[in-house]
Amino acid sequence: MSDITGQVIGLKDFIEYQEGSVVSKEVIRKDTGTVTLFAFDQGQGLSEHTAPYDAMVYLLEGKGEITISGKSFMVKEGEMIIMPANEPHALKAVERFKMMLVMIRS
Repeated sequence: MSDITGQVIGLKDFIEYQEGSVVSKEVIRKDTGTVTLFAFDQGQGLSEHTAPYDAMVYLLEGKGEITISGKSFMVKEGEMIIMPANEPHALKAVERFKMMLVMIRS
């Protein structure tokens, strides 16, 4: 991870899609939390899992299906959703999408 502190960055352009893949790029890593960008090609996703901390997802472009504790939400560009700690969740790209994941550890 290069030091981008003090630089103006366009988040949509800071991560690129890769055909048939999920790409991630960590922007900030601290003991108290992380900020990570993801680019999901259409049909790709992350299988159901849990995390010990609340996590905020903000969609930078596209549309994704986010399932939390069995309930499905369609989230599109400019929208966010908070995935609560210790609740099972999964993500799937209905169409290509880019997102920012902010996880706060406390």
